Amino acid sequence: MLRIASASLAGTAIEFYDFFVYGTAAALVLGPLFFPTFSPLAGTLAAFATFGVGFVARPLGSAVFGHIGDRHGRRPVLLISLLLTGLATVAVGCVPTYASIGAAAPVLLVLLRFLQGLGLGGEWGGAVLVTAEHAPERQRGLWASFPQIGPPVGFLLANGITLGLSAGLTDAQFASWGWRVPFWAAGVLALAGLWLRHAVEETPQFRELSERRETASAPLADVARGHWRLLLLSGGALAVGYAVFYAVTTWSLAYATEHLRVDRTVMLTCIMIAVAVMGLATPLIAVLGDRYGRRPLCLVGCTASALWMFPFVALLGTADPVLMTLGFTGALLGMVTMFAVVGAYLPELYEPRIRCTGAAVGYNLGGVLGGALTPVVATSVAGGSAPPWGVAAYLAGVGLLSLGCFALLPETSPAVVGTPTGAAEAAAPV
Repeated sequence: MLRIASASLAGTAIEFYDFFVYGTAAALVLGPLFFPTFSPLAGTLAAFATFGVGFVARPLGSAVFGHIGDRHGRRPVLLISLLLTGLATVAVGCVPTYASIGAAAPVLLVLLRFLQGLGLGGEWGGAVLVTAEHAPERQRGLWASFPQIGPPVGFLLANGITLGLSAGLTDAQFASWGWRVPFWAAGVLALAGLWLRHAVEETPQFRELSERRETASAPLADVARGHWRLLLLSGGALAVGYAVFYAVTTWSLAYATEHLRVDRTVMLTCIMIAVAVMGLATPLIAVLGDRYGRRPLCLVGCTASALWMFPFVALLGTADPVLMTLGFTGALLGMVTMFAVVGAYLPELYEPRIRCTGAAVGYNLGGVLGGALTPVVATSVAGGSAPPWGVAAYLAGVGLLSLGCFALLPETSPAVVGTPTGAAEAAAPV
């Protein structure tokens, strides 16, 4: 289990590194380089819009790779999705700026961001299912949390490299070529991830389905036809996690450096500390999910996130590194109380034959609702000299939406309901 979980974590970390390094670049440099004819605010909005394209592509990627995972196995998804995301990320680092090729530059940026999102949309389902379906029933939450540690690790890698470059280069050097280095590094990381994953075995549950010839012929159609309500509820439930995470890691970075004049190195350091705490807390919270159930922790996480949004904005507005770090850490601990258990929770909502598609599409639908819109909406309502209370209200509203969706979902933990994986689907409100 440790070898399987480590391979899933490593690959997920690498793929999310690819995804996050774009978000950091969008907050810092992509606006002036690829949208120079826009005003500074409009350029930032345009850069965040290209950032959002990756989220729009993720449900499509989860549908495509979910079909592969449910028809041909979870293992191929691990390899193909990692390769696609890695190649697209390296290519972003090679795209000439607007000054060199004009309007073709942002077009190429959007296309490659779309391919990034396509690959990442397939990654989560494959990585989580390989771990969850190998795991002992009573420890499924713990082992399935390993892929959930991947996003914080990927973020720390992306921002650690960016932080080093930001501290060691002048602004002109960073804008000229320094921002490209993290994208090029993705190629080396992708090769390392492929090496780690090539020996991972197919899961016992899929092998059993394959031997019985019970795999779904059209898993997406089955999910859309018979489980559409469950799909919408799971997407809405996860929206707050994405909204909070990208408000902290992407919007606040742009807001503080542009409006509060906080040095980007200071901001990156504050955010990285909060993300590190989030990563360390993930397996600890997942153990609680194995013992007390997935749904109670999700309800607590949504409530905490909604309540913390106004203190988060107030602490950000101080521009004090210690207080900003406190605000970021509180926000991320709220959302990870939920996200630490969804690696086990979402797959348990679906029967094995359609699990890769259902869990992955639901997870990435939450990304569209929460992640794609948040930086754009937050940047739009945060203009002027007044504190951006509109951002806090928006994030609190998303938290209440997710709370309502989780309230309509069933408990699935075998320790609580006493049913095997997939049986919880029979009790789901679909």
